[in-house]
Amino acid sequence: MHVTALFFAVYTAHVKDGYVDFHRRGEDDSHPLSARACRLALVGSTAGFLTALGALWVTASPGAVALTAPTWALGYFHAPQLDTHTVGATAGYPTGIALALVGGYYVQTGGLSPAILGLAGVFLLFLAGIKIVDDAQDYGYDRSIDKQTVAVVLGKRAAHRAAYALMATGMVAVFLLAAGLPAVPPSATAAPLVFGVVALVARRAGPELATMLLIRGSYLFLAALVGAVWFRPLG
Repeated sequence: MHVTALFFAVYTAHVKDGYVDFHRRGEDDSHPLSARACRLALVGSTAGFLTALGALWVTASPGAVALTAPTWALGYFHAPQLDTHTVGATAGYPTGIALALVGGYYVQTGGLSPAILGLAGVFLLFLAGIKIVDDAQDYGYDRSIDKQTVAVVLGKRAAHRAAYALMATGMVAVFLLAAGLPAVPPSATAAPLVFGVVALVARRAGPELATMLLIRGSYLFLAALVGAVWFRPLG
């Protein structure tokens, strides 16, 4: 039920974002749905989310609902409300990922732990860094409509430095978690090393190629982290 709720939250985000960007802002060249179809899809996805949320209330706990409900709000209000402001544009989707991780853990265990909160923070930090790089692709257009992304507020060079500082902080945090928490095994430190190699290559690329590399690097990071926690190859 938690995964189902997240599906409807993400679907809501994509439909609303596409609706705003194409039908209201005219940013996109095309969109597969008409304005009416977008509105109907939003009604359907919201109904599905609320149904899954109700099932979570019955089968899990009100705490699970409290951690899951904000994911729909992040998706629905991303455009045109949150994505025009610096923090909302940068941290919206990373916050959704962090909430998904924390909520999924809570649903299965009935509580939270320092390890899950720390790892959620790691994802929030380094995904926010990737989002800054991604937003830099639209620097010219965003500046023309006064869309306050980090690149527009700080300039492209400073935004680039801020993005990599966030990613580096997230990677260092993994080492600290592995050193301080038994639930995060020492082998988890392989994950930031894998991502670090990709980040070094992406650092010299333009925003479009860098975004592609960093997103794929995040998948490798996740795979290495899951493998380390699941199999604990160092015992």
